[in-house]
Amino acid sequence: MKKMILLAALTLAWPAWGQAPAPKAEAVKAAPKAAKLAKKKPSSVSKRHEDARHCLQRASNEAIIRCAEEYL
Repeated sequence: MKKMILLAALTLAWPAWGQAPAPKAEAVKAAPKAAKLAKKKPSSVSKRHEDARHCLQRASNEAIIRCAEEYL
């Protein structure tokens, strides 16, 4: 009976052992500063939300495809 209880407790505790340790106070204080710097950097902005219908006015299908691929 005790072996079964021990086995059940170890089985339930197993995922907790795989977790990373909690960050130290210094890392926690530095994280907001890093987040602010990351927001200020211009990142590659996705064009997914923009309109690509102007690509349809290209001369050939290959040109249309090349133009529209930027919006994928």
